[in-house]
Amino acid sequence: MTLQQRYDQVLGHFERAMPDAATELHYGTPFQLLVAVVLSAQCTDKRVNQVTPALFAAYPTPAAMAAASAEEIFGYISSVSYPHNKSRHLEGLSRMLVSDFGGQVPSDVDLLQRLPGVGRKTANVVAAVVFDLPAMPVDTHVFRVANRIGLTRNAKTPLQTEQQLVKHIPPEKLSMAHHWLILHGRYVCQARRPRCADCGISHLCVHFNRKKGGAA
Repeated sequence: MTLQQRYDQVLGHFERAMPDAATELHYGTPFQLLVAVVLSAQCTDKRVNQVTPALFAAYPTPAAMAAASAEEIFGYISSVSYPHNKSRHLEGLSRMLVSDFGGQVPSDVDLLQRLPGVGRKTANVVAAVVFDLPAMPVDTHVFRVANRIGLTRNAKTPLQTEQQLVKHIPPEKLSMAHHWLILHGRYVCQARRPRCADCGISHLCVHFNRKKGGAA
């Protein structure tokens, strides 16, 4: 099997199994998704979704959040991971959105990365989910799953993983493929105990077939 054939079969399976895959973060506006993704770093979407309703009610726009202090924001997000750093990031990015971008979330990945607390993964999530641009955010799930299945080879960093995935996945499927890989990693191809018996692509998976002593 060629690498591209592996991609085609894996994507075909996900397309059939998860035709409506989407982010599990709750949001109503581009700004709210940006905030939710910043909060989700090393934190579960479930926890983020527990704190954002009150946060968004208090600060629904960049202007509203920019008028708050980091200490005030901290009061709403204290139960997420690294709340002190994230409250400072949210204060800073809100103020920059107001001062530099007219209160609008930019769609450009490079511009997004100018915002405090926004790295490449977060910027790609916003580009892919909000603006439906061909972007491939790489979190720990995507990094792990792509390597295990055999979609990536010798990728040592998230950027190397992103570059390999972008090379082989059609642009129109990139944003959806991001959701497929995340959800597969979250619920099936889990970090410590992958549920290979419940996996619809185990026959294509390099990791699974190596365990069996075969080849994929």
